[in-house]
Amino acid sequence: MDHNQPNIRNPKFWVPSLYLAQGLPFFAVAIVANQMLKSMGVPNDELNHWTGLIGFAWVFKPLWSPFLELASSKKLVVVGFQILGGVCLGGVALALHAPFWFAACMAMLTLVAISAATHDIACDGLYITSLDEKGQAQYAGWTGTFFNAGKFFTTGGLLLLAGHFEKTLGVVPAWTICFCILAALMVGLGLYNSWALPLAKNDMSADTNAAAIARTLWQVIVEFFRKPGIWISILFIILFRAGEAQVQSIGPLFLREARALGGLGLSTAEVGAVYGTVGTVAFVVGSIAGGYFTSWLSLKRAILWLILAVNLPNAAFYLLSHFQPTDLTVIGAALSVEMFGYGFGFVGLILYMMQVVAPGKYQTAHYAFATGIMQLGFVLFKLFSGDIQIALGYRHFFVWVMLCAIPVAVLSQIIPMTARPQREAEAVAQPAHAG
Repeated sequence: MDHNQPNIRNPKFWVPSLYLAQGLPFFAVAIVANQMLKSMGVPNDELNHWTGLIGFAWVFKPLWSPFLELASSKKLVVVGFQILGGVCLGGVALALHAPFWFAACMAMLTLVAISAATHDIACDGLYITSLDEKGQAQYAGWTGTFFNAGKFFTTGGLLLLAGHFEKTLGVVPAWTICFCILAALMVGLGLYNSWALPLAKNDMSADTNAAAIARTLWQVIVEFFRKPGIWISILFIILFRAGEAQVQSIGPLFLREARALGGLGLSTAEVGAVYGTVGTVAFVVGSIAGGYFTSWLSLKRAILWLILAVNLPNAAFYLLSHFQPTDLTVIGAALSVEMFGYGFGFVGLILYMMQVVAPGKYQTAHYAFATGIMQLGFVLFKLFSGDIQIALGYRHFFVWVMLCAIPVAVLSQIIPMTARPQREAEAVAQPAHAG
């Protein structure tokens, strides 16, 4: 792709801002809202119930993805929902001052979630259509890095700021300031991206009525499940997350667990300090390196190495559970291996969805379907990870999650790592009858 063409900027100018704007509202709903409600005195079960329900916006986003194909360009949708998301985050700040503040906050956070999930569809579609396969691989690490920069900003700086203002100004003013900061950031990113993003025009249809859109949605669903090898692809996506999802769910609990119960007995501050320093650097380096590594080797040759890399956290946690070190430097080194491997290897799943599952007539919508399946994989393995850990204990649990890497590693060597043309699928569906 020639980035010197008029109105086409180098991806370095827009990939970071595009994916930072994807991460900020996601973590505002997933993490910041929980911390805010906790400070406001809402019980744990109630706040998790509501924020969990709100989070379903990201699971169901494929159902309205075809509607976005009718916009004149993906850039228009991206910028519009970034600014709308900022306005809704500002609405959360205002809702805190209402007499019915809880209901008002839930309503505004729901709008933030729907806006952010819709933005995700157009965001990923713009990335796919604006870069060729080599460019997608090269910058795939950047997408994960800046998406997670939203996490480090919200769980790091923003929560520290909230804690400071809670003590000096009170709970409601503290969280009002925090959500105003988030709102300003999102609006600012929207304005910047209105300049920086490539246009990514959509092919417009003359028939844009509701019935046509409904037919399009049905056609998108049918075409997705008619893709050659789609069920194997779905199995691969789900299995890819088998070990990682369980470690991401249990690992932080293990770090906090009492040493007598098999954990490391770290305080919240110690966990934050380790993850916020060497862990952050390791994740960023791993994500970028994984993208360039795959660009160099190609997805087919790199995929096994990426699967092994994403499961490095499992080995690191096993060693921690076996030796139970007390030195924070040693623990930090092991967790830096975890974060590097996670960042490096996860690139493989993103590129598999982009290059194998998404290509075709509705590639933006089908990529959204694939990310929904990716979330399903995380949830499925997260659901029973606690039961397995209690049954096995921490040390044997981390052996189990290492074994969970075997099926997807084997599968990666026997399934195609490139998209099969639809005409090939039709040939398979209608085999020739030899005379």
